[in-house]
Amino acid sequence: MAQGKYSRVDGKKSSCSTATIVVIVGVCLVGVWMFMSSSAAPGQNIDLPAAESNQKVSTKSSSQFEDNSGDITDDSAKDQENTQSERDTSSDEKESNTNDVETNTGDDSSSTDEKSNSDSNESEKSNSGDNDSNSDSNESEKSDSGENDSKSDSNETEKSDEAKDESQSEEKVEKEEEKQPEESSSDNKTEDLSAATQSEILKESNTQNGAFSTQAAESQNEKESQKPSLSKNQEVYKWKTCNVTAGPDYIPCLDNLEAIRHLHGRSHYEHRERHCPDEGPTCLVALPEGYKTPIKWPRSREQIWYSNVPHTKLAAVKGHQNWVKVTGEYLSFPGGGTQFKNGALHYIDFIQNSLPDLAWGNRTRVILDVGCGVASFGGYLFERNVVAMSFAPKDEHEAQVQFALERGIPAISAVMGTQRLPFPSKIFDVVHCARCRVPWHIEGGKLLLELNRVLRPGGYFVWSATPVYQNLPEDVEIWEAMTKLTKAMCWELVVVNNDKLNEVGAAIYRKPTSNECYEKRQQQDPPLCENKDDPDAVWKVQLQACMHRVPVDGSVRGAKWPKTWPKRLESPPYWLKSSEVGVYGKPAPEDFTADYENWKRVVSKSYLNGLGIDWSSVRNVMDMRSIYGGFAAALKDLKVWVMNVVPVDSPDTLPIIYERGLFGIYHNWCESFSTYPRSYDLLHADHLFSDVKKRCKIQSLMAEVDRILRPEGKLIVRDTVETIAEVESMAKSLNWKVRLSYNKDNEGMLLSRKRFGVPRR
Repeated sequence: MAQGKYSRVDGKKSSCSTATIVVIVGVCLVGVWMFMSSSAAPGQNIDLPAAESNQKVSTKSSSQFEDNSGDITDDSAKDQENTQSERDTSSDEKESNTNDVETNTGDDSSSTDEKSNSDSNESEKSNSGDNDSNSDSNESEKSDSGENDSKSDSNETEKSDEAKDESQSEEKVEKEEEKQPEESSSDNKTEDLSAATQSEILKESNTQNGAFSTQAAESQNEKESQKPSLSKNQEVYKWKTCNVTAGPDYIPCLDNLEAIRHLHGRSHYEHRERHCPDEGPTCLVALPEGYKTPIKWPRSREQIWYSNVPHTKLAAVKGHQNWVKVTGEYLSFPGGGTQFKNGALHYIDFIQNSLPDLAWGNRTRVILDVGCGVASFGGYLFERNVVAMSFAPKDEHEAQVQFALERGIPAISAVMGTQRLPFPSKIFDVVHCARCRVPWHIEGGKLLLELNRVLRPGGYFVWSATPVYQNLPEDVEIWEAMTKLTKAMCWELVVVNNDKLNEVGAAIYRKPTSNECYEKRQQQDPPLCENKDDPDAVWKVQLQACMHRVPVDGSVRGAKWPKTWPKRLESPPYWLKSSEVGVYGKPAPEDFTADYENWKRVVSKSYLNGLGIDWSSVRNVMDMRSIYGGFAAALKDLKVWVMNVVPVDSPDTLPIIYERGLFGIYHNWCESFSTYPRSYDLLHADHLFSDVKKRCKIQSLMAEVDRILRPEGKLIVRDTVETIAEVESMAKSLNWKVRLSYNKDNEGMLLSRKRFGVPRR
């Protein structure tokens, strides 16, 4: 057994006493509570020894738990499984009006956390019917709002003294078994979080970002903003429904009509770019009439509820090309598109057969799908172990990206206009464009040069468009212009092939792996970028019609191809240097490995088994503040995809995420994300809220979370106790169900579920 500050808790199962029985279909569950560490860096063993585990459990007459050290029992683990696949609207509305019954373990803290405990106490006072009288009478209590006996007052001084030498903890679990006997037993099991296993809090270095600069610093375009955070004593958050033209499809930064009206021009798709309000909205987006729980993957790839995305224009315009069809109460997707009317899988095989070196799911893992339509190409690439970052503008092709997300396929609303795409350089193995009507050849090839920036040296550009296989005058003219441009860019035309079944063709180009061709060009057009031009600076950076040199130093990112999948997922990138310090303070390669091992442990011990989440209902996941992509990597065996978001003011680790075969995007969380409402099933925020409130109001961030999270979706927040209390208060004001609130040593975790069909105030 490991000794020292942190060691493992090994204990045996203990039987339930009469005072600790929770009735769930006559089964006695053992409550197993394990702790989080706030000060441990990745790789440390943060389990607490039994001697140091001083949890104090406050109880209620309706539900009690015994504080037992030990591993979760097999029976308890089984009881955490959620077998309910879909909730109907009526039962959800009934549930939303039912009072929650909470069981809280006390936070016997010293004055260090007095403020945050006071916040949590006030939040509980406004949301828990069982605690009203207790909260009014016991003003001296820190956070133990659930304890009703007179011991609390008499032992307050003693507790304060003991807390100086003891580790504090607070766990709050909502239980509905006694309060809602009419609900199914499987739902009751979901809400029983008493067997939650160990959860760790990762702690970054407070003084440095390691060897990584931030995207904001690189771009030098991020405006500094010091806006006051929400008042620590704020108890009530007021919300209203957004009164906007876009209605249930509102994307604040893309539907800012006032800003769009004042644009000087639209010829470069400026009106499709991001134009965010000065302050993030705090209004809530209404549900479409008749909204239903989304259909699960993989069925959702072929069929979604019409009521969830009630748009038919694309079906009317593209129905004959097998994009989307209206079939009764469903929208169906035959798997086709303009270029693959006979199915995406056939088209994917056609591309592979045209160039075997692509090696889907082996050499090629991460691709960029430009002008993705409804993203059927990316949706079927999952069967080849390929993930696609698909994007298309919010334009006259109504709801195409919204269709993709509802189907469970990764996509964002974006356009190639005047600014760089929000991705680092040299990250995509393949860039694909099927029938996208992007004028690549105009203005010195500025847009194609942007694809050159994000494409890996040695990577391929797959261009499947009419100029490749049609002989109409316009197509011939474009082909000739593209031939001239790609040759000047030193792209090698590897193959041109025709698909007889679909009657289409594809041209595949390869980006050079050296600068030799650039240096031999007689005309420097397009020119090479200046040395001071940082190819990784992208946030609100204008497009430049130039090419960046290819790295030739074998120790530099982009000089070598990543390892084949899945080896690249677990291996530190070759260009991470031991002489450089990682985000958590270790040498960068060790930091990477420790982060991965830590998230594997947390996910397997806690997220998958201890939180009562039915992962079969989870498909679209976002890690709102990703570091190395460890959280996403730990979920690799599930049928989910994870959008890794690296905030622009966080360590710029997004290239590492792509190097390991995952994908993500830069973002500023003081603004809205470029996605439709109701896009994600689960949001994961690791120390995001406390970071954001340094610059802007977290009430706006919470409104954004409410916007992009689906009804019944889950929010997991890991943060400081003070911030957890604020988020918990806001979640409850939104009528969300707080299923777990846990804190220790000024660090905590919150699990909350967005309720279905709750009327907005």
